[in-house]
Amino acid sequence: MSKSDALKGLFLRREATVAVIGLGYVGLPLVREFGAAGFKIVGVDVDPAKVEQLNRGESYIRHIDSRTIQSLIDNNQFIATLDFGEVGKADAIVVCVPTPLTKHREPDLSYVLGTGRSIAPHVRAGQLIVLESTTYPGTTLEEFRPVIESGGCKSGEDVFVAFSPEREDPGNPRFSTGTIPKVVGGDGPEATELACALYDQIVTRTVPVSSAATAEAVKLTENIFRSVNIALVNELKVIYSQMGINVWEVIEAAKTKPFGFMAFYPGPGLGGHCIPIDPFYLTWKAREYGIQTRFIELAGEINSAMPQYVVGQLAEAMNDRFGKGLKGTRILLVGFSYKPDVADERESPAFRLTELIEARGAKVEYYDPFVPVIPKTREHPALEGRRSVSWQDVSSGDFDAALICTDHSDVDYEALVAAMPLVVDTRNTVPNGPTVVRA
Repeated sequence: MSKSDALKGLFLRREATVAVIGLGYVGLPLVREFGAAGFKIVGVDVDPAKVEQLNRGESYIRHIDSRTIQSLIDNNQFIATLDFGEVGKADAIVVCVPTPLTKHREPDLSYVLGTGRSIAPHVRAGQLIVLESTTYPGTTLEEFRPVIESGGCKSGEDVFVAFSPEREDPGNPRFSTGTIPKVVGGDGPEATELACALYDQIVTRTVPVSSAATAEAVKLTENIFRSVNIALVNELKVIYSQMGINVWEVIEAAKTKPFGFMAFYPGPGLGGHCIPIDPFYLTWKAREYGIQTRFIELAGEINSAMPQYVVGQLAEAMNDRFGKGLKGTRILLVGFSYKPDVADERESPAFRLTELIEARGAKVEYYDPFVPVIPKTREHPALEGRRSVSWQDVSSGDFDAALICTDHSDVDYEALVAAMPLVVDTRNTVPNGPTVVRA
């Protein structure tokens, strides 16, 4: 029996051990799904605190129940470790590590390649290795595969390498890992078939494509589509505001058309680990082919300018209502995470909004039950350690204005409006009123 057939049999019988590297918002949901399907899982991460917490049966991600982790441990299905050598015991290795941008807005593959170097000495014949980290077309075969092969196993002969982009949407009650179709592209037909066989055990549908590069392009296309359309409605927001037209009312009416329109909504800027970052992976790669990505880059410029626009609207509202600027004021930022009802602040526009407002001489405090403390970040080190104020502090009314950045569903917005002299709403969250300004 060939290595490929033997491995496929393990997947179909759900007798395989799966190593998941990177136990964050992508990796931990995979642990849950593989566990529910009956697989044994080794979770690998470089963060000792995460490993210790998981081995105690505790989840640090809100939509992953701690009881699920504890059950997997009790059934001897799951263990978390710092030891990359444990991947040698697995039949499939799934890599879910970050792919950020450098300060020059170029791809940072250090986590992907570092992981490859860490596992290469332990890779053995008869394994499937899947990269899920979002990246530019060509990464899996041109960058990741050579690192894996440096350990002595050749792709397509000894091991099988594939790419399957993550499609997580934390906080979305309608979709979870298991209900979202999985795109798969391998280093050859065998790798694609094996990756489909693995993911078929945990998702409703796999979507095989012709190559790993195609699968990489699928992920970028999905997020560039969103980035461009968000930029469009952000620009419309600025235009319609000058005309005295409410852009949210326009969108609600436009989406009643049953064809030819898809609703996107403006905001204070892009956030999260995908949309603010992924388009620039393609713009960087396109330069290799002498192609300018003007449309994509323009969308990035418009979205990146939104925090500055919002702060300008806040300053203008303060001047119009109270005859004063931002200097010396106390501003409450409502919502610090990048999207509603998740404890994920990565790339949140709240960081930039805070810096811009304080650059004008105001004091910014924030309220967010999902982000009690601002963590350490590379881009905004000065904000590390700031803590959310309590709801009692919010309702005391001792602020000059509130700026709604993220519209968490469990905030009492009626009480917020009642307590604040001015509310600047970037999410169309609160009803129209004498103290409410859209931005």
